[in-house]
Amino acid sequence: LETRYPAPTLSDLAAEVDLSPTYVQKLFKRVTGLSPKRYADALRAERLAGELKAQGTVTKALYEAGYGSSHALYRTSSWELGMNPKTYQAGGEGEQVTHALVDTSLGRMLIAATDKGVCALRFGEDEDLLAELEAEFPNATLREDATSLAPLIKEVEAHLEGTLPALNLPLDVRATDFQKRVWEALQRVPYGQTRSYAQLAEMIGQPKAVRAVARACAANPVALSIPCHRIVRSGGGLSGYRWGAARKERLLSQEAARAGGLFGDAE
Repeated sequence: LETRYPAPTLSDLAAEVDLSPTYVQKLFKRVTGLSPKRYADALRAERLAGELKAQGTVTKALYEAGYGSSHALYRTSSWELGMNPKTYQAGGEGEQVTHALVDTSLGRMLIAATDKGVCALRFGEDEDLLAELEAEFPNATLREDATSLAPLIKEVEAHLEGTLPALNLPLDVRATDFQKRVWEALQRVPYGQTRSYAQLAEMIGQPKAVRAVARACAANPVALSIPCHRIVRSGGGLSGYRWGAARKERLLSQEAARAGGLFGDAE
């Protein structure tokens, strides 16, 4: 079982295509943005998420997903799952997720946080927002408490008002290695500026992965703090936005105006 999904070594890959290991490493990273090992780790983490839902125990799931031991599993999976594997399998059982629904200049907003940081920041209708949160953490203890989240809400409101351009909320989000790299790049796009999907792909060193970058943007669970609204089409036109094109257009217009023309949009 421990070798059910052995990841090929760099030497194995090089021998398979009759190229040098150094060249294969460089080519693989150029195409995927990751080394072969990191790519295999990301696939294994995705497989683990599925196995945790399908298998009866964490032990069985870890071997089916290709982890050689429980030590390897718990050492490497925290970022990908956003919580330890047993808690993830249990739908967040034992976790407390505090949330609040508030009115903002962009409409109704849900903000939710664990003891580690914000795990959701979304816009929409109350019923839809709560249903999405419950589906994500079906067995967690969901507690509505706007008072305890007031400092975070205040920061978001200040950001929307333009008095706090840099929104640096503590985050607790699940992500694959690729998503993490895309989301970190998004956080480097300055207030008042935009980038195209192609430019974002360049920022992570993976210029050919435009579609994958777009999918990672769409999967962002934390609006504003991970500013996926700042990504536009190569021609400068608006593209899709998880929380509505009208909100995206309003955010970009407000940020551009408040930046006082100091920053230029992407071409």
